[in-house]
Amino acid sequence: MLVDMLKGFLVGVCASAPVGPIAILVVQKSLSKGHKAGFVSGLGASVVDTLYAFIAIFALAFAQKFIDAHQNLILLVGGAVLSIVGLSMAFSDPFRKMKSDGGSSVSPKDFGQAVAMGLSNPMAIFVMFTLFAFFGLADDAPHNWSVAPIILSVSTGSVIYWFSVSWLLSRFRKNFRMSTILWISRITGAIIVIIGIALLGQGLFNVIFKGLPIM
Repeated sequence: MLVDMLKGFLVGVCASAPVGPIAILVVQKSLSKGHKAGFVSGLGASVVDTLYAFIAIFALAFAQKFIDAHQNLILLVGGAVLSIVGLSMAFSDPFRKMKSDGGSSVSPKDFGQAVAMGLSNPMAIFVMFTLFAFFGLADDAPHNWSVAPIILSVSTGSVIYWFSVSWLLSRFRKNFRMSTILWISRITGAIIVIIGIALLGQGLFNVIFKGLPIM
């Protein structure tokens, strides 16, 4: 079990490492608001990673059928969520609360944005399953609550990864001028909007031009 827990820890780290919308969000929060805000966003991502690890072990077949049956709805909703979050990042003032309280600030919104981003990309379930298979956990793990330590290890790996990334990024924020951080917020928000529009576009193309059902 100790070896499997170590593998689960590595799964958590590897699942968090790819650069995507959540990573961009953590970068933006860490640079504009500091380590705590970046880490809270990372915690939101860790919650989603833990949920997907649970699904990868207990309900992958069901999740796959659900995604296949509702692919266009997922594309439309996921694209809309990413676009809204990206617009919020691009047009908000990351220094507004800092000016009012004289320091970095953390809000539930930092956590909620990361959770929304993670849930808008359920294909990450299959990334998690691939990692489980790569580390030899998919076949050996029993489908009962004895796998709880493995799932906890996945969560721990994800949390430690985001803690380290947000801490390192926050160390560099003093080297950036406010105008630079503001532009980073604008650009990262725009990137997430583009990803969201791409997902929306694919979903609309499937529904309008291919005649595929939304649900």
